[in-house]
Amino acid sequence: MKVIIAEKPDQGAKLAAPFKYTKKGGYIEIAPNDFFPKGAFVTWAVGHLCELVPPETYDASWKKWSLDTLPIIPDKFQHQVMKSRWKQFKIIKDLVRRANVTEIIMAGDAGREGEAITRIILSQCQVRKPLKRLWISSLTARAVENGFRNLLDEQETRQVYYEALSRACADWLVGINASRIYTLLLQKQGIHAVFSMGRVQTPTLSLIVKKEKEIEDFVSEPFWEVLAVFQMNGKEYEGKWHKEDDSRISDAKMAYAIAAFCQGKEAEVTEVERERKEFNPPSFFQLSSLQATANKAYTFSPQKTLDIAQKLYVKGIISYPRTDSSFVTKEEAALFPEIIAKLKEIAAYKKYFPLPMESIMNNKRYVNEKKVTDHYAIIPTEQVVDIERLSGDEQKIYDLIIRRFLAAHEEKAIFDYTKVHTLVDERATFLSKGKQLVQEGWRKIIYPNQQNKQDDDEQLLPSLEKGEQGTTKEIHVKDGKTQPPKRYTEGQLITVMKTAGKHIDDEELVKVLNKTEGLGTEATRAGIIGVLKQREYIEVKKNLVYATDKGKLLVKAIGQSILASPEMTAKWEKRLHEIGEGTASAGEFMEQVKKLSTKLIEDAKQTSENWQFEEYDLSAFQNKKPGYTKGISKKIGSCRKCDGNVIDKGSFYGCSNYQKNKCNFTISKKILGKTISQKNAKKLLAGETTDLISGFTKGEKTFDAMLEWKDGKIQFVFGK
Repeated sequence: MKVIIAEKPDQGAKLAAPFKYTKKGGYIEIAPNDFFPKGAFVTWAVGHLCELVPPETYDASWKKWSLDTLPIIPDKFQHQVMKSRWKQFKIIKDLVRRANVTEIIMAGDAGREGEAITRIILSQCQVRKPLKRLWISSLTARAVENGFRNLLDEQETRQVYYEALSRACADWLVGINASRIYTLLLQKQGIHAVFSMGRVQTPTLSLIVKKEKEIEDFVSEPFWEVLAVFQMNGKEYEGKWHKEDDSRISDAKMAYAIAAFCQGKEAEVTEVERERKEFNPPSFFQLSSLQATANKAYTFSPQKTLDIAQKLYVKGIISYPRTDSSFVTKEEAALFPEIIAKLKEIAAYKKYFPLPMESIMNNKRYVNEKKVTDHYAIIPTEQVVDIERLSGDEQKIYDLIIRRFLAAHEEKAIFDYTKVHTLVDERATFLSKGKQLVQEGWRKIIYPNQQNKQDDDEQLLPSLEKGEQGTTKEIHVKDGKTQPPKRYTEGQLITVMKTAGKHIDDEELVKVLNKTEGLGTEATRAGIIGVLKQREYIEVKKNLVYATDKGKLLVKAIGQSILASPEMTAKWEKRLHEIGEGTASAGEFMEQVKKLSTKLIEDAKQTSENWQFEEYDLSAFQNKKPGYTKGISKKIGSCRKCDGNVIDKGSFYGCSNYQKNKCNFTISKKILGKTISQKNAKKLLAGETTDLISGFTKGEKTFDAMLEWKDGKIQFVFGK
């Protein structure tokens, strides 16, 4: 028999779906069939079952945070099974060790993390049996069967594992050493808080703080503009005064003098510039472009978009979402007619048919095998479902993906752009801009509810020719103020990370930069932003990203350290990618990381001698003992006994008024062996029922239940 190890339970169910099977505890047994003549077992991880061991496992002296023990550099990295995942690990271990099991198929997500999750589990199981790799980008029955028909040899993806392992160990080294050195050195300055650092999160934070400083340092200045209405042979249009392409005037008196000079004067069209521009349909989605688009359209956080896309993938209706490619191969393109035929029957899309392009098989903007990396672009699969059958948020993401797919089969969008130069009394120059939609093309699919809107300085201009003469009918002065740089939205931050600090709105340029170095990967960027929020380095208000005092203080302490350099981290990503391709050595890379960890310690000690933080309110960071905990002192909700706030106190949630009025209201973090998360504690304090919590233990019995606050205490709630 064979054992198939998936990454998650729902993925495991999809892999078993094409066959006759029986559900068991923690695994599925597939009956003998053409693919598996002796049958097979499908089991699964629950994400990561294993983790790198803590520092004290290598050396007991490393448990205490001390400057004397830095840098922390193990000779060889070790993993351990997470206590909370031991039950599922034992199920996998027992299956792969069965005497009748002759082959193991690694079937985690076809990417770095999926590869690492499975291989590390097998390493902990200490089994040496023949290995195969299932590598697919879709979970439809057809894709699953085709994947099992074309399994890869284990060595074909081994380098991907080395890349994932190198990334995890490098992050551990930098994170442990940088977090401890800066936390301890800042403690000497009377700043008592844990400052978590990371190879990717810290340069990302540095970019956000840099933007924050630009906004804080910005000084708004007033300006004035002179606007005129011209009349030419019965035709009217507006123009804006300018000199050498600058329309802003810094002196109000000058602006009003120009207006007075032009009032009622003769005017002449001195030049008319016309340019026709054609715009190709946008590329297929990759993860970052989907996250940026969903954030702009619906203010979804990048993590929310990824979570929804993952659900759609597991349902088998879109391809693998953690992709960095916007292209497909001819093999996928061959299925497009079948997908289109099914989309044609869905009410929401019927009006777009027939599509102008029946096939895009030979269009290299979409179909290009040389530009497909581990996975192809995010597209709908042939397992098309009616959008009405999905939840509200799932509908939005599925709709975005379908519209991108259909738009690729549409014509170009065409606009005519016009610039009219007008001269008043042979002295004052005015510019008028306008555009006109000539062919809507793909825009009617991507922007179905958006008419041909004009920009603020654009208008529908009448037909004008050089040499036409008329008068200045109206003129007025408009005042304004220069605006500070705009904060990043979460969607823009994803793009900024992708381009290593270069903020680019143009998706075509982003596509060109696909192969350049960036911060993190398609799969990790949303998580990094989440970590920055969790560490309270940034806040997101109305979809805008703000740096907190804690984040700004840390970046100032780091100063010019290489740790804050987006370029350095981007080069690391490139080297890690080369390890995955087998063109760079994982061993050499790790030696460089060890040297860097030592240098980070030395640089921090040296720069700390000149630290000054007078511009910050340090009261929030004083009188707290540092430790390796997160979220401590974070407000969870309102106290149910007094007017205080319930905060996270480490081992329990308690009232902030204890010192003030001895309020002893608390909620334990552990109830019958289960940890009560901040999320569920918030629900209890708000009078809501918690999420379903699995695995409460009383005596020898285990049960699942929700919790609620009732009659002055926490009570169990049973039911679906």
